[in-house]
Amino acid sequence: MQSRRSFLTQLAATAAVSSLPAPFVRAAAATNPNPIVGSGAHQFECVHDWLLPPEGMVWGDTHGLCQDSQGYIYVSHTVHASSMRPEAVAVYDPTGKFVRAFGEEYRGGAHGLDVRKEGGTEILYHCDTTRCKVTKTTLKGELLWSHGYPRENPVYAEKPINFIPTNVAFAPNGDFYIGDGYGSHHLMRFSAKGEFLGEISKPGKGDGELNNPHGQWVDTRGSEPVLVVADRGNRRIQTFSLDGRPLRTIKDEARLRMPCHFHTRGEWMVCPDLDSQVCILDKNYTVVAQLGDGMANNGKVGSRRSQKRPEFTPGEFITPHDAIFLQNGDILVSEWLPIGRITLLRRLKA
Repeated sequence: MQSRRSFLTQLAATAAVSSLPAPFVRAAAATNPNPIVGSGAHQFECVHDWLLPPEGMVWGDTHGLCQDSQGYIYVSHTVHASSMRPEAVAVYDPTGKFVRAFGEEYRGGAHGLDVRKEGGTEILYHCDTTRCKVTKTTLKGELLWSHGYPRENPVYAEKPINFIPTNVAFAPNGDFYIGDGYGSHHLMRFSAKGEFLGEISKPGKGDGELNNPHGQWVDTRGSEPVLVVADRGNRRIQTFSLDGRPLRTIKDEARLRMPCHFHTRGEWMVCPDLDSQVCILDKNYTVVAQLGDGMANNGKVGSRRSQKRPEFTPGEFITPHDAIFLQNGDILVSEWLPIGRITLLRRLKA
């Protein structure tokens, strides 16, 4: 396994010849090779490649992230064609040390990944975009439940349409929501037992309609829980009541471009934006910080996916796909890159 030190040396060398536009990225102190992004209460040291694959494993697209109650971090990736190890889920301790891996069966399709407690036991939810299903496993990967094509939904039963689930969200009462982000763009609600309860929204461009519901999150920061949806194809966020009543459409083309997913901690929400940045949102879904915004150097979304690491711009993101707050307040970011990248945003005191 390549060491983090060698990665940082490589990145520092690249930084010396890179143009980093202010105010998005600033040079760190001479003793610290890592760029600083953000400002004020949202200032972070940007540590690219903080998590590295174990010996014999080569990242594919690094799609999903979550952290369990003991601090262990889970990464889902598609597994590169050159990888000698086949596992699609890698597990790390809170310090970033590799612990174990599992999930050869998700190779090529590992996408959304999240964790919640059910009956006092933590359970992982996986979205597999190749096998077109959602599964539940133990933290070590033992299969507990699997759901493929949703025939119980009349829309899907009427005629064959695509079903390619991308992410899952959890309601306080145990219900969960599946977004058919890469398929037919429906958003469905299921009971804690996995029973179909109905649709939240249908495809479209109008208020309350969705085009690529790529990620969703039940936001409990307000007086009532709200289902927040990353309506990525429409380049906006939409909110719904937990039973599916449309509440708000939030569009801010200048600061929020292609939202992918969400995670909350305290009063803040983090949103990975596939178009070059990671955003921090307040309780009103206003963007208060744009971290590592690489749009000026990236060009069209996805156009830099063929590049190698030395060509990446230090302190800037290319295609953020998932982001989570770690238990200590840092942010971890995974990117949709065929060679993968996991970046730690280490929080700095204001």
